Amino acid sequence: MFNIILFGPPGSGKGTQSEKLIATYGLKHLSTGDLLRSEIAAQTPLGLEAKSFMDKGQLVPDEVVIGMISSALDQNPQAKGFLFDGFPRTEAQSVALDKLLKLKNTEIGVVLALDVSEEELVKRLLNRGKTSGRSDDTNETVIRARITEYQQKTTVVANYYAGFNKVVHIKGEGTVDEIFSSLRSEIEQRLS
Repeated sequence: MFNIILFGPPGSGKGTQSEKLIATYGLKHLSTGDLLRSEIAAQTPLGLEAKSFMDKGQLVPDEVVIGMISSALDQNPQAKGFLFDGFPRTEAQSVALDKLLKLKNTEIGVVLALDVSEEELVKRLLNRGKTSGRSDDTNETVIRARITEYQQKTTVVANYYAGFNKVVHIKGEGTVDEIFSSLRSEIEQRLS
């Protein structure tokens, strides 16, 4: 089983590249946002617990999210690997994820970080805002704040995995195919 964490600030092309990686390597996409919504909709014990925190405007505790990830891993025993999206976001979450994966006899194979200049991100998001219908893609001040928040939060996670020599920075500017080719090259090196 080969597991990947894909990092990238808003507008870095993470969604586009995720789809291509999932299709190419037969990975299961694990988005914590999707997991939360699906557990809540199915009214599972974890979903109900998460909903009670969210209804109070609180963050869902890490142990609840880890429980959902554990459940998703168990429900997909045939998966060739998982692509983690939106998780982990803190060092504590990284440690918890590693412990969980070790229990399941697997680990994170590589952390791929898409690097894109702030000016390019702003340009892409303002452009996306013309068609996405997302209000947070139309205001440059909001966009820059999102990029800053991303950098502050994910630096910690990248530093954690860098300690295990698992972080690879990929130039996230160029054509979709050029970027995908760089991602594939890093994955292939680790799979062989």
